[in-house]
Amino acid sequence: MTDHTSAYVRRLGIWDAAAIVVGGVIGAGIFRSASTVAERTGSGWELLLLWAIGGLLTLTGVLCYAELGARRPQAGGVYIYLREAFGQLPAFLFGWTMALINYPGSVAAVATTFADYFCVALGLSHFWIKPVAAGAIAFIVGVNLFGIRAGARMQNLFTLLKLGAIVLVVVAGLALAQGRLGLVLSADTAHPVASWSFLGALLPVLFTYGGFHYLNDLAGEVREPQRTLPRALALGMGTVVVCYVLVNIAYLSGLGHAGLAASHAPAADLVRAWLGDRGATLIAIGIACSTFGYCSIAIAGGARVLQTMGADGMFFRAVGRIEPRTHAPQIALAVLGAWAIVLAASGSFNQLLDYTTVGEWLSHAFGIATLFWYRRRFANEPSPYRVPLYPLMPILFVSVVLGVIIATTINSPQDAGMSLVLILAGVPVYWGWKAWSRRGA
Repeated sequence: MTDHTSAYVRRLGIWDAAAIVVGGVIGAGIFRSASTVAERTGSGWELLLLWAIGGLLTLTGVLCYAELGARRPQAGGVYIYLREAFGQLPAFLFGWTMALINYPGSVAAVATTFADYFCVALGLSHFWIKPVAAGAIAFIVGVNLFGIRAGARMQNLFTLLKLGAIVLVVVAGLALAQGRLGLVLSADTAHPVASWSFLGALLPVLFTYGGFHYLNDLAGEVREPQRTLPRALALGMGTVVVCYVLVNIAYLSGLGHAGLAASHAPAADLVRAWLGDRGATLIAIGIACSTFGYCSIAIAGGARVLQTMGADGMFFRAVGRIEPRTHAPQIALAVLGAWAIVLAASGSFNQLLDYTTVGEWLSHAFGIATLFWYRRRFANEPSPYRVPLYPLMPILFVSVVLGVIIATTINSPQDAGMSLVLILAGVPVYWGWKAWSRRGA
């Protein structure tokens, strides 16, 4: 097994790694998507149950990723696992879909959300949203050019700030409850929903829990990865689950189930109801910090996938270069950042994200399925960490994710179909790239 990423230096400790998990999962979703889940549920207990189920399912996936990361503690994450278990074509299709579409599309979307809240906090007009988004992406890329240590310091700061925003929302909900906590779990008679909608609400929950894989993309820069990765993944994801459940209790306490279902910006509505316009400004700053921190992780993780593809000859060779002084994939960072800026400036990211959400969760399902290959292929090789209750946990994760994808395909066949088209479009690109590479060799 050849490791093309040995030029990376292991500088991330457990707290840095856990902050990456928290920062990669908590972006803007929890401040907005809870209302979508409320629309599809008929009571507070159903809503909280969904967030708990989503959290437990994601923790299951995280534990599986912990074993994969411990077995292959190098940059590239799922790309590496797919390449070893299933070959170059599936790995390329993952890189094609994620590193070239989903990662930069996510960065563009969340950077635009950051700019929106940043402009609200400073009282700037909408004219500044796209320039601020582009400037934020450029700034993050610039910091990461100096290496993972500089990026980690910035990330740790913004992880603390986003946790501060979570605390603000929770305190606001408790302050507005005024003895109504007992009504949190009650049925919403004003908002009846069909029974099948309950399961349909699991997709936005899983989407909000997404992003836990970024640490595996950066595994080549984690100190003592066999010990640190499992602990950081569990610590970070456990923190996220607690935060999400507490935030939803706050929403239900302060707004009620019907109010949450009707709200387009529940965090802003909740804090404004408690502190007025000053509260709206505070939460705008908090969400801006949260989204900025997410962009930092997505750029750092996505660049490592691009760099690994370049080193494998699956993308331009120059992208596979690691700068020897800073030990950063500078060209990959610049390429990913530039493409994200183009998407942010053009405003063409929303449809891309709709089309690649199914692809993202397919990659999680197939990525965790490689665990069966590793267990069989290296049956006699000791692993520093093994997922408990094997094979139940990976089977459970893969089965539920595939079930949610099938349900999504039935409910939104256009988006799911386009997702598959984008993935399959990578097949002729792969063979064309191989042919072009052979001619240039």
